[in-house]
Amino acid sequence: MTYFPKADFLHVMQSRGFLADCTDMQSLDEKLISTVQSAYIGFDATAKSLHVGSLIQIMMLRWFQKTGHRPITLMGGGTTKVGDPSFRADERPLLGPEQINANINGIKKVFSAYIDYGEHQAMMINNSEWLDNLNYLDFLRDIGRHFSINRMLSFESVKSRLDREQSLSFLEFNYMILQAYDFMELHRRYGCILQLGGSDQWGNIVNGIDLTRRVIEGDVYGLTSPLLTTSDGKKMGKSQAGAIWLDPDMLSPYEFWQFWRNTTDADVGRFLKLYTELPIDECERLGALKGSEINEAKARLATEVTSLLHGETAATAAASTAREVFEHGGSGDNLPTLTLTLKDIGEGISIVQLIVKSGLTKSGKEAKRLISEGGAKINDLPVPSTGQMIVTSDLDTPIKISAGKKRHVLVILV
Repeated sequence: MTYFPKADFLHVMQSRGFLADCTDMQSLDEKLISTVQSAYIGFDATAKSLHVGSLIQIMMLRWFQKTGHRPITLMGGGTTKVGDPSFRADERPLLGPEQINANINGIKKVFSAYIDYGEHQAMMINNSEWLDNLNYLDFLRDIGRHFSINRMLSFESVKSRLDREQSLSFLEFNYMILQAYDFMELHRRYGCILQLGGSDQWGNIVNGIDLTRRVIEGDVYGLTSPLLTTSDGKKMGKSQAGAIWLDPDMLSPYEFWQFWRNTTDADVGRFLKLYTELPIDECERLGALKGSEINEAKARLATEVTSLLHGETAATAAASTAREVFEHGGSGDNLPTLTLTLKDIGEGISIVQLIVKSGLTKSGKEAKRLISEGGAKINDLPVPSTGQMIVTSDLDTPIKISAGKKRHVLVILV
């Protein structure tokens, strides 16, 4: 029997497709109705930016704040030193403190676009606050005794790794204990009652709930979102060109906009509900469009999502650039740019090298295939052969290199 929550946050999670599972929906509902509560999601600092795969969790925290509660973004300054083994085929590379801190500083910029960290608003906390100075023997005696190895081995994130006979280090195995400890400390220090996360984190979340209830008798809950894939089975956050980063220094607003514009027809309505704040009936109307009209919905999706992350001005500029490029054949001022020097070109650079340098393909072999199939263009004209050379005089004005109809890069000589 479906439970219909009264709390605005749970209603949003249920109606917009965020909800996969909850440890005790009715009790959590009563808590959220009674008073302002805190919920958290942890983010390990494994890169300088988060990518689109993390955006569903960021939106959950945003909705938590918009419905009157206090979100906590937990930076994994401590847990990143161990590495989350969940659903990985190998061990994560270990990062040093300097790289972890640099990554955290980069990630912080993304959150400020979605969440208000003003006084008495959201909190950003680093779990190194309590993990870095743990006494290992005390930790084993006081915390480790509450964990069953038999149960930990049954978690799908661990079991799938062992079933494939792939190594799982003792370091990684401790990750789930540290994450459980995070939840207990956040409840003890900040009154946090709820951990949010993807469904792959269910076992870790339940561990944290059990530990908190056993050690300090805290009343805490867990809520997970589905692991999101596109309708063709691909993992969110990836594209042919690589990760779709949220930091504009790693991926331009135009490229971000274009990623969403390329959403497959079957995903448009679902993505509008998850990644925008448009009313549900409008999301459903746009998602139900057919034929050429669905392109209107895709452009609306791209503009709404880009506005949330990069601001309305950047989103409008990206949409304008797309219209200029695709409808009128122009170059567009906001396209990704490859800057070359005289030294880069020398006596000439082959079009194959240039396509690879621009990021339109990953290898010379891919670039040659693109050219032979007629998909590579310079200023909207097909590249005649793989042997074509670009010399300095060709770059007296910027040139546009294209891979197919939707991917373009401006090449500029400085």
